[in-house]
Amino acid sequence: MLNKEQIMEIIPHRAPFLLIDEVLEMEPGKRVVALKHVTEDEYYFKGHFPGNPVMPGVLQVESLAQAGAVCALSLEKNKGKTAYFAGLNKAKFRKKVVPGMTLRLEVEIIRSLSKIGIGSAVAYDGDGDVVCSCEITFAIE
Repeated sequence: MLNKEQIMEIIPHRAPFLLIDEVLEMEPGKRVVALKHVTEDEYYFKGHFPGNPVMPGVLQVESLAQAGAVCALSLEKNKGKTAYFAGLNKAKFRKKVVPGMTLRLEVEIIRSLSKIGIGSAVAYDGDGDVVCSCEITFAIE
């Protein structure tokens, strides 16, 4: 549905910190399904960990947050604004994320006020297993 260039029209993130590659499905302000293709040339693999590359959990959460930001900022009233991380709850990491994996990022906005919202977020591997789940609080300005 959205490619990387279209995603960058919605959120301000750029390489090397744009951590979603495409959006497959979206109901603006409600839910989004996006993909992150984890490649061996990701900048963080050089130091995390040499010889045993693993995507840091905080970047898994950031990928989910960016997908949620695309969803929230796709609403007409939020166009041109920025979504900021405001909180994280119930984060769980269940499997290692390594080069070659594609993460399916699913975020549902479960609460939305004028400037603050909460998203329920889950990242799955290619087999459909949960690798990461959390609740993300965001602020829009």
